[in-house]
Amino acid sequence: MESHKNRVKLNVGGKKFETTATTLLGAGRNSFFGAMFDENWNLHSDGPITEHFIDRNPDYFGVLLDLLRTGELYIPQNIDKKILYREAAYYGILDNVRSAECDTFDGNRLRLVKSITVFPSGGGKVTPAIRASLDGWCCVAQGSMVHVYDWMLEEHPTISLDYHKVNDVCWVNSESIVVSFDEDLANGGMGLFSASNGELKYKFQVTDYMKGLGPSNYINSAIDFSSDYKLFSSWESTTSYGHRIGVWDIVTGKLMDFLCCPPDCSRKNATRLQWLHDTNCVMAVYSHPKNDICLFDIRQRNMVWTLDRDRKKQYLADIEDAIAIEESSSICVVDWNECLSFMDLRSTDRSVNWRKSTKGVAPSHFRVNIKTCYPKLAYHKGQLFSSMEDRISVYCGSNWIVTSEFRQSHGGSICDFSIGGDRLFALRKEENVIHLWETPRPPII
Repeated sequence: MESHKNRVKLNVGGKKFETTATTLLGAGRNSFFGAMFDENWNLHSDGPITEHFIDRNPDYFGVLLDLLRTGELYIPQNIDKKILYREAAYYGILDNVRSAECDTFDGNRLRLVKSITVFPSGGGKVTPAIRASLDGWCCVAQGSMVHVYDWMLEEHPTISLDYHKVNDVCWVNSESIVVSFDEDLANGGMGLFSASNGELKYKFQVTDYMKGLGPSNYINSAIDFSSDYKLFSSWESTTSYGHRIGVWDIVTGKLMDFLCCPPDCSRKNATRLQWLHDTNCVMAVYSHPKNDICLFDIRQRNMVWTLDRDRKKQYLADIEDAIAIEESSSICVVDWNECLSFMDLRSTDRSVNWRKSTKGVAPSHFRVNIKTCYPKLAYHKGQLFSSMEDRISVYCGSNWIVTSEFRQSHGGSICDFSIGGDRLFALRKEENVIHLWETPRPPII
């Protein structure tokens, strides 16, 4: 039997509810209900039971209260799911809803849960890109625009770059997005934007590191950031200064370092940068025609690993994408034929451990006629993902065996995909459709 002090009365929109403090504790300290308790998790009132009035919809509150009571989410037919999410966000229990709806991320059990057409086709040669945040938001970069969608896939104000082409985007946190765009470094070719309203917070600053380097001759592209809020950006010289990697402080926007790449390294911009936490290095991937992969030690300010030239010619004729897997100290590379190559970062001869063609050689007409379906890679929670045409393959185990594939014909080929917040977002270029894939909870027996 619940004690008198543990009982709580709530009046939500004129409808009376009675529950317990124990139930409301499940909402967490930062929830709407957290204000009812003191720092020791005791109800503020020690006297008679006080009725708390909440000016919200009682029907939706009833669903959420049952969620707090049982940990299970049942949504009646008369309840609009999108409005329920909004109510959950108001009460600060959206994470409870997410946990009740989705199981731990597993690429072998992903199910398509939603598809949305995100924006009118802009045409042109620019292939759109999609990036997921850690809390399940996503953004789509196309042309000079970045379209932002929250956890409910509702669109927020667009980030507009005034006709400057977006080169790359990355989420700093749930509130901020860094965008690199086609403007020279002297004018600030990167900006920190608000995810909620699309406003520019600041442009990243140029400092004395740039003196004598011809700052107006650099254009940026790929970006990534570290856990201690350092931002890395690839910069390509339009003259003869070579390729460099800039290091910025995300919090202040100030340039901390500007690393010069070796002469034999590509002068072209990297197509992917990836921060490697365990080695304090940043990996730069250069796609064809240069086809190179380099690791730069940020503390030593020099390149510590690159592909052996003979190995590169033998194994990596067409690098389309590459990703470092720190758990196994390896780099996975995918080419146009969706052949995966794995290189051991601990090997002194830069050897390729093994190479596997997952689907055979792509026909020549496919390579010539389809320019928007370049293979992409992602790694998440011990699973490797590779996209090709209208499908995504999942690889598991020490030998990276294909364990499952999932596809959706609607929307055409996958031009990009991203994983974040235990969700996978696949972007289809032909019809500008986002497919959202999640791991559902098993049915309750």
